[in-house]
Amino acid sequence: MSGSGAAPGPGSSPAACRFAHYFVLCGIDADSGLEPDELAGENFDQSPLRRTFKSKVLAHYPQNIEWNPFDQDAVNMLCMPKGLSFRTQTDNRDPQFHSFIITREDGSRTYGFVLTFYEEVTSKPICTAMQTLYQMHNAERSSSVDASSSCSMDSLASSIDEGDTTSLLKLQRYNSYDISRDTLYVSKSICLITPLPFMQACKKFLIQLYMAVTSQQPPPLPLESYIHNILYEVPLPPPGRSLKFYGVYEPIICQRPGPNELPLSDYPLREALELLGVENLVQVFTCVLLEMQILLYSQDYQRLMTVAEGITTLLFPFQWQHVYVPILPASLLHFLDAPVPYLMGLQSKEGTDRSKLELPQEANLCFVDIDNHFIELPEEFPQFPNKVDFIQELSEVLFQFGIPPEGSLHGSEHATKLKNLVMKDLVNDKKNGNVSANNISMYELLRGNETIARLQALAKRTGVTVEKMDLSASLGDQGKDVQVQCEEAELRDCQLNVQLREVFANRFTQMFADYEAFVIQTAQDLDSWLTNREQMQNFDKASFLCDQPEPYLPFLSRFIETQMFATFIDNKIMSQWEEKDPLLRVFDSRIEKIRLYNVRAPTLRTSMYQKCSTLKEAAQSIEQRLMKMDHTAIHPHLLDMKIGQGKYEQGFFPKLQSDVLATGPTNNNRWVSRSAATQRRKDRLRQHSEHVALDNDLREKYMQEARSLGKNLRQPKLSDLSPAVIAQTNWKFVEGLLKECKMKTKRMLVEKMGHEAVELGHGEANITGLEENTLIASLCDLLERIWSHGLQVKQGKSALWSHLIQFQDREEKQEHLAESPVALGPERRKSDSGVMLPTLRVSLIQDMRHIQNMSEIKTDVGRARAWIRLSLEKKLLSQHLKQLLSNQPLTKKLYKRYAFLRCEEEREQFLYHLLSLNAVDYFCFTSVFTTIMIPYRSVIIPIKKLSNAIITSNPWICVSGELGDTGVMPIPKNLLEMTFECQNLGKLTTVQIGHDNSGLLAKWLVDCVMVRNEITGHTYRFPCGRWLGKGIDDGSLERILIGELMAPATDEDLVKQCRTPPQQKSPTTARRLSITSLTGKTPKPNAGQIQEGIGEAVNNIVKHFHKPEKERGSLTVLLCGENGLVAALEQVFHHGFKSSRIFHKNVFIWDFIERAVAYFETTDQILDNEDGVLIQKSSCKTFCRYVNAINAAPRSIGKDGKFQILVCLGTRDRLLPQWIPLLAECPAITRMYEESALLRDHMTVNSLIRILQTIQDFTIVLEGSLIKGVDV
Repeated sequence: MSGSGAAPGPGSSPAACRFAHYFVLCGIDADSGLEPDELAGENFDQSPLRRTFKSKVLAHYPQNIEWNPFDQDAVNMLCMPKGLSFRTQTDNRDPQFHSFIITREDGSRTYGFVLTFYEEVTSKPICTAMQTLYQMHNAERSSSVDASSSCSMDSLASSIDEGDTTSLLKLQRYNSYDISRDTLYVSKSICLITPLPFMQACKKFLIQLYMAVTSQQPPPLPLESYIHNILYEVPLPPPGRSLKFYGVYEPIICQRPGPNELPLSDYPLREALELLGVENLVQVFTCVLLEMQILLYSQDYQRLMTVAEGITTLLFPFQWQHVYVPILPASLLHFLDAPVPYLMGLQSKEGTDRSKLELPQEANLCFVDIDNHFIELPEEFPQFPNKVDFIQELSEVLFQFGIPPEGSLHGSEHATKLKNLVMKDLVNDKKNGNVSANNISMYELLRGNETIARLQALAKRTGVTVEKMDLSASLGDQGKDVQVQCEEAELRDCQLNVQLREVFANRFTQMFADYEAFVIQTAQDLDSWLTNREQMQNFDKASFLCDQPEPYLPFLSRFIETQMFATFIDNKIMSQWEEKDPLLRVFDSRIEKIRLYNVRAPTLRTSMYQKCSTLKEAAQSIEQRLMKMDHTAIHPHLLDMKIGQGKYEQGFFPKLQSDVLATGPTNNNRWVSRSAATQRRKDRLRQHSEHVALDNDLREKYMQEARSLGKNLRQPKLSDLSPAVIAQTNWKFVEGLLKECKMKTKRMLVEKMGHEAVELGHGEANITGLEENTLIASLCDLLERIWSHGLQVKQGKSALWSHLIQFQDREEKQEHLAESPVALGPERRKSDSGVMLPTLRVSLIQDMRHIQNMSEIKTDVGRARAWIRLSLEKKLLSQHLKQLLSNQPLTKKLYKRYAFLRCEEEREQFLYHLLSLNAVDYFCFTSVFTTIMIPYRSVIIPIKKLSNAIITSNPWICVSGELGDTGVMPIPKNLLEMTFECQNLGKLTTVQIGHDNSGLLAKWLVDCVMVRNEITGHTYRFPCGRWLGKGIDDGSLERILIGELMAPATDEDLVKQCRTPPQQKSPTTARRLSITSLTGKTPKPNAGQIQEGIGEAVNNIVKHFHKPEKERGSLTVLLCGENGLVAALEQVFHHGFKSSRIFHKNVFIWDFIERAVAYFETTDQILDNEDGVLIQKSSCKTFCRYVNAINAAPRSIGKDGKFQILVCLGTRDRLLPQWIPLLAECPAITRMYEESALLRDHMTVNSLIRILQTIQDFTIVLEGSLIKGVDV
């Protein structure tokens, strides 16, 4: 900020180093008279004194400055945001101070400081006009009273200030202006416009000017001398120095931080904290960091500025990048419609309530009611890291200065005191460096007072010596005391400011101490970087987040997506080629300092809170500057003026002589020549860079584009309010929203596809669940902003949900009118097996009903977000929104012509960008709403050609997912389809299916089980392809089936999927069939393929554990799924297995394992003098214990199922590598395996053991359904 507004233009005069750029006078233009200010939005029911009228810039000096052109409309609007106001002698006419800021489109700032006071109206026509307005107003009112006498009191009361409704007399007096009886006063403003925010110094200067106007004595010099002095002869203090210059009565001091200190901020944070309290301030600060929409609300303009500037100051080293209008003039209320992040201040009218405030969008709004000490936060709001410790540290700083951390102004009591600072207080509050005017005149008066003289004579006679000047000296001392006290108070404010800012800056220094390690610098030079900026990733977000403490992640994952963070990183990258951004330079030097003092390993990120250690030195450097002046400006002096003009008249600001104020002095001060030299140096550098680098205009264009990347509209123009400009502004918003949508969807796709490519084994993943959640939350925010742009009338906090509800109402009415056959129930299609699988109807209304039935969601904003997540998960977001917008009469009714949703081409492109998100799978609804009840539908598909048409036994099913299971549920006899409701199971992983083997027809051949989530439509297929029944296949009465998510299907696909697949197409089916069926039907894998399969299965498990915990997916699939570890080991054990039938019975791997157990249990294996015998013996014992436990389990699991459990338990307990050699050396192997079998080859067995040892480092947690009932 320091210097941003004061950059001199090419060949500019030394004026760039001037303290103030302009002096401005605003007020009533006697020639144009009373013009009502329609834009200020006041209603004409109010009494004329309460209405607002147009103000004008009456004069400004100098006329123009080349590098900071004077913007007349903006200055007029911000000096008098409510226009002119009138008062009579009965009203309060205390002067008011406020400041404002003008942000140009390039982001640079100029500050304005304004004192508004009341001056008697001397123009007869204006007084007469006011009288006429009153007569008209009273006539209208009396006619309305006749019409309805009952409400006359109300209308009277509404037209005056609240709180004065005591008597009719008072009402009448308040509401009248009589030219013969009353004196009319009108507001006038004096204003200084400066490049840097020296708020305290400008306030003192303006107050002293005002005192000179109202004082009984004329000022020592004409006012022109003081104004000329501050405009042309007072320089900006150089960085790190202090400066003293002179007002009308008192010297004024200001200081500027050095190049390695925090940038200048002169707004007292003490006031911001007294107004909000520490906790509220930290919450609003967090909203600003996350670039939400922040609306400040207060009756007092200066409070709006104090809070806005206070909070943006605390952002160091980051800077607010979006719309920033701390005082929003009444005529610019349409800015609140901006569908972009903003920080704005709105003046509340007396007696208006927050509920009456119509805001276009509130889904992402942080509303700050300053006067009532109250804030409303957006939903889904992450807390600032270490918030409790942070607030504690800030409170400790406040306690040292005697300030209560909860803030000192509370609502009700305060609202009554809200008359702005009275002048007496300003003079006597011992904070402004002012001795009150009456104090001065009193001192003059006493000097030659004859009573005092007589007292002195009496004292002399009695022998007591009293010097005549003693008294006056003591009065002078008193004045000095006041001055010392006020200087002390100011010093304390400065010290408190800098200490609080140090605490905030320290948080960022700690949090981002290692940020440089994650900056990606790919470009060779600035030009190539600027041209490719949009395609480049310049910060490794995923690695950065992996390196952060867990509690920080919700906040950080959102913060690193903001524009202010992107700009900060851009500045870092550009600092390779050009001068470092001042804020970045200070921040980097602080990080260096931390590294010198704490030698911490950068890998060990801890969430331990580290307090700020630089508070003392920061306060000392300010104290030193304020105690010892570095520079003193030239004293104000008499100018070469025409005599007789601008004569002093008490209470009236004189007409200034413009010729003496239009230009500065020609003499060259030291600071003039110094700045000229630096200017010459800058010019040389500029010419050099023009020769070396690319054409300057082009470069500037690139720079602007790079810097404004992702920003929609940096700053709306305050001055021109023609319909064409407003339309153009809205068009910029529309373009900005479309660009943002394109970037967001692209980012979501790239991240997600990158992640899915890794799942398929390509490259590295770079998205975490947290980051995905952040991107989806920001998409929800974007949709809310799009839906709230150009609304006709706001209804509810979420514009999107409100639109959906109105659409739902219309559709439901039409449905009742035309009882459509579709509504009677979903159509069912028969599959080959004869089982009916109902198709899920795609319906926008149905999805809304699902959300409306969720009792967990309490607000409209929450419902809209849930609906977006559900539509995204179902890949219907674009389709649903298209359907919503297809109802054109509704869209026209809800939106103005310029709204984004009514720009057809942009709307189509927007829907197209959203459609691209269908290319990836999201589980953003299932994974967020984990506690809701969800209806599921399951269908069991038997192979009817080979199985009984009816079974007599009692079947059951149990469905498990990542979040839990259903428990065992009986299936109604001979009904293969059932629906059930249970708490969200998450992604489904396994289905256990079985029966009790009762009755004659108990054997059942199941092809697969299908389970569908009826809300999200996700359908899972659990392949089986095996018999359930005693004496057939492996004798299993229950099986554990592993699920696979099916791609969302078209209608034809659904029919195909229900059909029994040929066996070779379903690997799970192939491997699960008994050994008999294996021979001859499918080509057997050879030894090489089997070894490859083992390597692949183990490799997948290792990769699983190297992912971040939240990203791992299902381990069950990797163990028991299609190419899982169990399947791979089955292939090993099947290889070279001898004749598959022994005495006409099927033989299974489990038979071999049981023989091995029998051998281990009967044979005493201890042979003397052999190494490792004890280890081998204990391995044998463990192996036998596990196998016996599986056999003893109270479950009717078949032999292949038992082998699966054994492999899972052996993997979990790290025992497989010990068991394989035991089985390979067991005598049963020679009887049951051929010579060429893999298990009889020592080298193969050793390599298998080595491969299995690689997964011993990981903690494997098995899903409950896999090992239920097995007690080891």
